[in-house]
Amino acid sequence: MASLSDHQNRLDELIYRHRHRVDFLAIRLETSQGTDIVLRSPSAPIDTLSEGVSLGGQVRACYQGGWGFASFNHIVELEEQVEFAIAAARLVGSGNRASTCLAPIAGIHDSVILPFTGRDPRQVSLATKKDLCDRYLTALQTAAPNIVNSTVRYSDSTQQILLVTSDGTMIDQTWTDLEMRFAATARDGDRVQTGRETTGSRRGYDDLLGLDAAVTAAAQRATQALHLPPVKGDRYTVVIDPILTGLFVHEAFGHLSEADMAYENPDLLDVMQFGKRFGPPTLQIFDGAAPAGHRGSYAYDDEGTPATTTQLIRDGRLVGRLHSRETAGKLGEAPTGNARCLNYHYSPLVRMTNTWIERGQTPVADLCSDIKLGVYACNWLGGMTNGEMFTFTAGEAWMIRNGQRAEPVRDVTLSGNVFKTLAAIEGIGDDFLWDESGGCGKGGQNGLAVGCGGPSLRIRDVTVGGDAV
Repeated sequence: MASLSDHQNRLDELIYRHRHRVDFLAIRLETSQGTDIVLRSPSAPIDTLSEGVSLGGQVRACYQGGWGFASFNHIVELEEQVEFAIAAARLVGSGNRASTCLAPIAGIHDSVILPFTGRDPRQVSLATKKDLCDRYLTALQTAAPNIVNSTVRYSDSTQQILLVTSDGTMIDQTWTDLEMRFAATARDGDRVQTGRETTGSRRGYDDLLGLDAAVTAAAQRATQALHLPPVKGDRYTVVIDPILTGLFVHEAFGHLSEADMAYENPDLLDVMQFGKRFGPPTLQIFDGAAPAGHRGSYAYDDEGTPATTTQLIRDGRLVGRLHSRETAGKLGEAPTGNARCLNYHYSPLVRMTNTWIERGQTPVADLCSDIKLGVYACNWLGGMTNGEMFTFTAGEAWMIRNGQRAEPVRDVTLSGNVFKTLAAIEGIGDDFLWDESGGCGKGGQNGLAVGCGGPSLRIRDVTVGGDAV
């Protein structure tokens, strides 16, 4: 297979020849090489065992605010797809009262391979990867009694992207991403509980080794939860660990910070006014691909905008949001480098990268102090958001009684309104943890790698679901 760099001159020539016909034109070529393994027990032991290499591309064109898009798998179709995207853009845009409005960026010529400090998974045999998955599947099956189903999922992918635009940009960027997911389901009669663990890395294959303790713990949590009492549903002061904090800041607040949601929804734009207070003066929230080594990190987004770090909340007040070039242009703000697509089949959308709440000053041991009756929740099983509302299920939880962690409980769901919840933060811990397990979904593009992080939080008056009061 030819290197993508061999096609630079052709892409540059096509851009030069056709750019006068539209307001903006971009061509992206992409190669991807990866492995997918899915093992299950006790059903068919191997669901998926594959290695693959793909080559494809996309063309995006904009004319008078109308977009045309084409994707393809054969480079011989490239000029035909350029013509298709331009024709579509001119058809959509002709007669529009709106004009193309893209925030300007400087043209960039660069070639980047994101730093990879460990073993490249392309140098590890499929058999070795399968053996690793077998070992973890056995660990899930044998870690605890009552385990009836267990699943191990492994994936790695190396992507190289060549992006050429009518703004004078030519970027060649390569990165490698790895992820493993584990799940164990325990059953006792009609009672069923599940334990999960997920990890990912942008650093090297060896980050997926030595996970035996975490995998075993996931199965043990499932079995132990069978015999725990359910939490009594009520409103409590809740302390959450950094994993749940990362999930909360990504799902509940991060998506509302994506500017395409705001400019398409005037009511949300009115709510998300800069300067408006959302949390205590100690609250700082960021998103950015510039911090290196995380799963949402890169040098340039999929429009060629350099990666940045954007502060979303400063001292409790809203000060920023996440942009593509189009949302930045329409709202008169600066692009932030958050236009991302899963692969060449999709057009870039405004997406989070690495999202985190900054470390606080409250000693973690003090977060539970003076809570007469509350809940301590950590890890996660799942969750959902709907606009301002969220519901998350904790992986583990304990009651807090008289300032101390007490008996463990199960079926703990945390729900509420994100804005009210941010305002109800009473303490921000002095700990901090990055969670590299994230796979974000939006607009049909599911599984986009992201990072989440944060400290432990103490939040008052959270609705906790379980048994009815």
